[in-house]
Amino acid sequence: MLIRPTLRMQSWGFVVGAFLFALGSAPGVAHLLGTAGANTSFFVGSWFFTGAAFVQLILSGNATVSDEQGVGIRAEWLSAIIQFLGTLLFNVSTGAALHAHTVKGEMHLVWNPNLEGSLCFLVSSALAVLILWRSKSYWEPRSKNWQSVWLNMLGSIAFGVSAVGSFVLGNGNTLDPSLANFGTFVGALCFLLASAVFLGRAHTSAPAPSSAP
Repeated sequence: MLIRPTLRMQSWGFVVGAFLFALGSAPGVAHLLGTAGANTSFFVGSWFFTGAAFVQLILSGNATVSDEQGVGIRAEWLSAIIQFLGTLLFNVSTGAALHAHTVKGEMHLVWNPNLEGSLCFLVSSALAVLILWRSKSYWEPRSKNWQSVWLNMLGSIAFGVSAVGSFVLGNGNTLDPSLANFGTFVGALCFLLASAVFLGRAHTSAPAPSSAP
């Protein structure tokens, strides 16, 4: 039995994961879910992100390429592996959020991996933008690749803003809960749209990152 990774599989994984992140942080809805419900939504969503990021890593191809100048690391693969690492950090962060009940635990097991995961997404998105720039495709608004890359860049920035807002203070409170929720919600919507543009194309690879969380 063979499981063949496809862009459609990758896109649906990111879409579902992003939807769950948006659900857990949506204005009004997050209040109805409560802290436990929202954190559960984030945790489940993070695993959809990880599965989709793994598919994207496979679709990104070989890690290296050889030419007359020697062996080099492919930017597409590097972007995908960094994004995959970011999703693993979000697995840790969202999982710990379900059980952490001390300030130290929230800082080291929830906020730290959240920040590190957000930084991974930013670096991965920056590499994807660099790929567009090097290919002279920095202004092709009708291209699905172009739309996806820039939506992912916006989503990664929003997740970075969320990480800042969710900084854990010495008294256990969050620096700015509203900013944290807003950043997560906006970022999740951007990631959802970035992957949704590829639904229906099943056999080609999208540039990394394709969502994410």
